[in-house]
Amino acid sequence: MGDLVRVDTNEGIGTIRLDRPPMNALNTQVQEELRAAASAVSADPDVRAVIVYGGEKVFAAGADIKEMADMSYVDMAQRATDLSSALGALARIPKPVVAAITGYALGGGCELALACDWRVVAEDAKLGQPEIKLGIIPGAGGTQRLARLVGPARAKDLIMSGRMVDAAEALRIGLADRVAPADRVYAEAVALVRPYLTGPAQALRAAKQAVDGGLEMDLASGLAWESQLFAALFATDDRREGMAAFVEKRRPDFTGR
Repeated sequence: MGDLVRVDTNEGIGTIRLDRPPMNALNTQVQEELRAAASAVSADPDVRAVIVYGGEKVFAAGADIKEMADMSYVDMAQRATDLSSALGALARIPKPVVAAITGYALGGGCELALACDWRVVAEDAKLGQPEIKLGIIPGAGGTQRLARLVGPARAKDLIMSGRMVDAAEALRIGLADRVAPADRVYAEAVALVRPYLTGPAQALRAAKQAVDGGLEMDLASGLAWESQLFAALFATDDRREGMAAFVEKRRPDFTGR
């Protein structure tokens, strides 16, 4: 896809691979290549699930502070909007997405992980939102997605202290979904998404839209949104196949249509 972010596809899994040594800092180029990668995997019918991966040593240690240090309010108003929308493009990938986290996921790197559906974390990894130590706050989803994931009190603790959490605490508070040895993180991410590769793609997409969209609505609106998505699936081949397989007591053969 680009010089710093690439997409590798293998057996239905699209891996969005960050490659900006030494720490995969999220500068403007990485930001825009992430946006392009999200668009590519969303549109590719051969990609049934996605892994976001920074490599064996580090996921992403944050935004590029050197790039930001001399920016004015006017400069940052646009930059923050662009970074937030780039990570939003990852969050809107209509397929299962897991972050495979090694080393550090800090600041913008943690926000990148939060834009995924699940997080597989190395036993020795550290996660956090340390922006407060720079006199700022997270600006690309950290205050919003973290609070929705772990609750407002825990989110305030992490954001207002700027402290890092280890894998065990991340798992306990719901910031991590699985913990694995560092050299097994990518393989564990593959194992997490593998069941979805032969699943009903349109129903999986609808499930993600229902949950994520509903979190932005009141209950009545969320229920109406769910009903609309539910009914729409009755126009799919996979719905017909799934119900026929149930009646015939056999395994369904989903095509993603």
